[in-house]
Amino acid sequence: MALIVQKYGGSSVADAEKIRNVARRIAATKEKGNDVVVVVSAMGKTTDELIRLAHQISREPDERELDLLLSTGEIVSSTLLAMALKELGYKAVSLSGAQAGIWTDAAYTRARILEVESHRVVKELGEGRIVIVAGFQGVTRDMDITTLGRGGSDTTAVALAASLRADICEIYTDVDGVYTADPRLVPEARKLDEIGYEEMLELASYGAKVMHPRAVEIGELYNIPILVASSFTTAPGTIIRGGISMEVRNKVRGIAHDLNVAKITILGVPDRPGIAASIFEPLARANINVDTIVQNASVDRITDLTFTVSRSDLSKAMRVVEPVAQSIGARGCVADSKLGKVSIVGTGMQNTPGFAARMFRALYEEGINIELITTSEIRITCIIDEARVKDALLALHRAFELEKG
Repeated sequence: MALIVQKYGGSSVADAEKIRNVARRIAATKEKGNDVVVVVSAMGKTTDELIRLAHQISREPDERELDLLLSTGEIVSSTLLAMALKELGYKAVSLSGAQAGIWTDAAYTRARILEVESHRVVKELGEGRIVIVAGFQGVTRDMDITTLGRGGSDTTAVALAASLRADICEIYTDVDGVYTADPRLVPEARKLDEIGYEEMLELASYGAKVMHPRAVEIGELYNIPILVASSFTTAPGTIIRGGISMEVRNKVRGIAHDLNVAKITILGVPDRPGIAASIFEPLARANINVDTIVQNASVDRITDLTFTVSRSDLSKAMRVVEPVAQSIGARGCVADSKLGKVSIVGTGMQNTPGFAARMFRALYEEGINIELITTSEIRITCIIDEARVKDALLALHRAFELEKG
């Protein structure tokens, strides 16, 4: 008998019939003799609708109140799923993130899990129940409800799997696995049978929406195999795990893209020690994640400093940066929100030359200008005009022959 954690995304539980379908899938897993813990997202576009409602009330909703509001979406779907399982004759119980023992810090709207105290979940499993946990949420030690950021139900599921020492965490969504690129934009994209944690983390961090990067991090840290599959078919999915064979470590494995990109340039920055800290420390205190950072060569000890943030953080970041720029004597700040990024990922890039040259040549031949470049050992990312992202994906997929397998 195995302990299996399953997660079902919002599209999988979008209406009553889909919830009943998910209940039947869970029941089939239970009938095989497994203990089952299920994490659910909010139904369909519920979270978007709640955010829209909040912004109708307030131009800048208070983040504590917003988190409490958004957490209700997952409570609705988890309780309805528990009811559907009981209707099928199974013992089930729904738990909020707080009831499931998911403790977080107080960074509202993007909280991080500090600890999972899964005693209640273990107790309910011991009494033969299927446990349904509301994803995307946790609670602080002051008993304030927090949310984990968009896609946070993945993180909830893998964190629970790690705490419970589950045999596998299964992520069910509206796609049937991890593809070499987004198949909605690249028709030739090919589904991968398996992928390593490191490659999946890079793909997820740089735009692949199929998995939340923090979930992949936890999976790698605790060595939890993660299955990504569709809740609408029985097609085999993609396994994310360690120990991928050498045969699949010799080339680019996938291409990610992200349209949630904005660029901020601080003009005329004095080039002296401590300036970078004075700029980026306030951004860190505001919980704004900075990605690519480029500083131009200094001329007469004056330089320009450019960095990227998510488009959704741009207004907040500008409010932080503009007074800092004034205090350090910079000429001013400019922003550009019409950007996207494309990334090639593959462990084969670590010790093999030529990947960057082939990527840049493919973009050049499509007439695509590169604004910024950032790299890791297994990734190369180019910031480009958002209008050319699809063209870039198609060109790079062809250039690296990812359709061939």
